[in-house]
Amino acid sequence: MLAKKVLFTVALAASVCVSASAFTQNSAAFATSTLLANKVRGGGKRNAVVAKKGTKTRGGLKLAADASGSKGAEAKTGMGETLQVGTYFALWYLFNIAYNIYNKQALNVLAYPWTIATLQMCTGCLYFGPMWLLGLRKAPKLSFDEIKTLIPIALCHTGVHVGAVIALGAGAVSFAHIVKASEPVVTCLLNYLFLGQVLPLPVYLTLLPIIGGVAIASMKELSFTVLALASAMLSNVSSSARGVLSKKTMSGKKIGENMDAQNLYAVLTAMASCILIPLCLAIEGTGMFTAAKSVVAAGDFTNKGLAMLLGLGGISYYAYNEVAFLALGKVNPVTHAVGNTIKRVVIIVASVVAFKTPMSTGSIIGSSIAIAGTLMYSLAMNASKGKK
Repeated sequence: MLAKKVLFTVALAASVCVSASAFTQNSAAFATSTLLANKVRGGGKRNAVVAKKGTKTRGGLKLAADASGSKGAEAKTGMGETLQVGTYFALWYLFNIAYNIYNKQALNVLAYPWTIATLQMCTGCLYFGPMWLLGLRKAPKLSFDEIKTLIPIALCHTGVHVGAVIALGAGAVSFAHIVKASEPVVTCLLNYLFLGQVLPLPVYLTLLPIIGGVAIASMKELSFTVLALASAMLSNVSSSARGVLSKKTMSGKKIGENMDAQNLYAVLTAMASCILIPLCLAIEGTGMFTAAKSVVAAGDFTNKGLAMLLGLGGISYYAYNEVAFLALGKVNPVTHAVGNTIKRVVIIVASVVAFKTPMSTGSIIGSSIAIAGTLMYSLAMNASKGKK
């Protein structure tokens, strides 16, 4: 229980720090520009005096000092940037692991994936909504036509989350992530069908170990279920379709005002919440709340403990996506690919340890091949883009 409280506190504190980072960076940029402007104005006056006096040596010393100071500032900035990126990656992994564990624990207690997915999605609205109202983050401005443009992407965003939650409830966390590693295969297929994109042969060859690895892992997976496989693939298809639709409908267009990556994700979260609420009521009704009362009555959880478990799942879900945008926006595609691959390995290992889920030798071999293929795919895609 103490560990949950600690993680909850860390999640809240880190979320506030992350969300405030953009505001801090903008403030720092403004302060820096103001200081530079003052230096230029002051420097102009001093240089005029020096020019009149003809003291070239002092001017030279001043320039040398400025150059030295500039190099020192650049070194500090570089160290600060590295520390910031490292912090983002650490939080990205931490929140992702926390989400998978809390989500699986909640699904083990309450088998209502649609309702749990809806609660998690709506939790994000409680995070960015007040930030927009308080001015901590600029609120997006969208016309009705722009909202209509985003609806298909929001539907795919909904499918990504619901598919993943159902898969995590129907099978082991490790198996869901092994299947999720096959997303590049679906992406290549949809890009060809809807965008007519033909990729170089080396890229397609990297799909073979992904397909083979997932197939081996599925055959040897001890906790294999058809529902887990189908749901994870639904998440893959939705994720790939979201990317394709984003390229097709938003490429070269400016969608609304104040629509940076974080606000775009926030808008999609709000729209997905509106889609999920009626869907979960139609499919599962209010059964989860009755089931929750039964769980509390049985003495397995207190009301506070169950609410905290569901709340931690929602907070960690939005937090890891928020930090992921900040982390991936700071690195190049190769680092992104390596980081994403390592993240999947870390989650699989953490889930096996946390839930003591047995993995057969075949499952371990298959997952290793699939994840390695995913990394090769990312690197091959990056190389093909570099040649264009």
